[in-house]
Amino acid sequence: MSDVPRILLIGSDGQVGWELRRSLAPVGQVIAASMEGQAGPAIDLLDASSVRRVFNDTQPDVVVNAAAYTAVDKAESEPELARAINADAVNVLADLCANASIPVLHYSTDFVFSGRTDRPYREDDTPEPLSVYGETKRAGELVLLDSAVDALVLRTAWVYGVRGRNFLRTMMNLFRERAELRVVDDQVGTPTWSRLLAEVTAHVLHSVLTGAVDIKQAKGLYHVTSGGAVSWFGFASAIRDVSCSGCELIPIPTSEYPAPAKRPAYSVLDTTKLRTTFGLTLPDWRQSLALCMEDLG
Repeated sequence: MSDVPRILLIGSDGQVGWELRRSLAPVGQVIAASMEGQAGPAIDLLDASSVRRVFNDTQPDVVVNAAAYTAVDKAESEPELARAINADAVNVLADLCANASIPVLHYSTDFVFSGRTDRPYREDDTPEPLSVYGETKRAGELVLLDSAVDALVLRTAWVYGVRGRNFLRTMMNLFRERAELRVVDDQVGTPTWSRLLAEVTAHVLHSVLTGAVDIKQAKGLYHVTSGGAVSWFGFASAIRDVSCSGCELIPIPTSEYPAPAKRPAYSVLDTTKLRTTFGLTLPDWRQSLALCMEDLG
C-alpha cells in the first residue's frame, strides 16, 4: 500500500457518495468514479468489463461502493436490473478486491429485515426481506460475506441529505405546495443523515488502513444509523417543525398508502457492534436533522 491510500469511490455522485468525497479526503486519495464520470472515471456497473477496467486503471488500495439500485417500488417490476447492480456488480468487485488482497466497504439496508420484531435488529438476526430491493441487497451482502475478500458491510436506514431523492427533500418540496399531507405512522425506523454515514465510513476506513483495527478480525456486518427511532409521520413532523412550515400533517396506516413493495413495519438497527469495535457512539436522529437543516438554510 502506498503512503497515501488510494480509495476508489464508486457511486460518487449519489447522496452518500457526494458526502464521501469530502469525508474520505483526509483518509486518502479519493478516486471518484460514477456512471456519468463527472468527477473522475466513468464506470458502468452493468458492464463487468467497465468495472474491471476502472479497477485496473486506478489500482486502488481500498474500494468503497456507494452505488446501488435504490428505487424500492420500481424494483418490483425491474428485478433483473436491481439484482445486476445490487448483487452481480458487487460480485465482480468482490473478485477484483480478493485477487488484489485489498478491502472493500459496501452499504446495505434495513430492508433486508421483515420488521416482525419489537426490538432493534442485531447483525446476527436472520434477514427476511419483503421486497425485491431487500432481496437484492441481501444477495449483495452474501456475495461479500461468503467470499475471500476482507469486506466491511455497513447496513443503514432511512438515509436523507441535502442532495438526491430522499424523504427530507420530498417533504420540504411538498410543504411549499400543499396545506395538508397524509403520512404513514405505522412504519418505524431511524432517519440517518448521509453526512453522518460518510463520517462514520471515514473513521472506519482510517482505523483499518492505519492498523488501529485489524481488518481480519473486524470484517463483516455493521449496523450504522443515528440513535433513536421514529415513524415516517414523526419524522415528517420534525422536519415541518424545524422548517417552520404551517402544513397540516395527518397520520395514516400503511394500508391507506398502497405501494408495490412491502416495507418492514419496524426496522430499527442495533449499533452496539459498531460502538464496541470502532469506538463510535452516534447521535440521536434529531440532532443530525437539526444540523442538516442548517445546511439547507
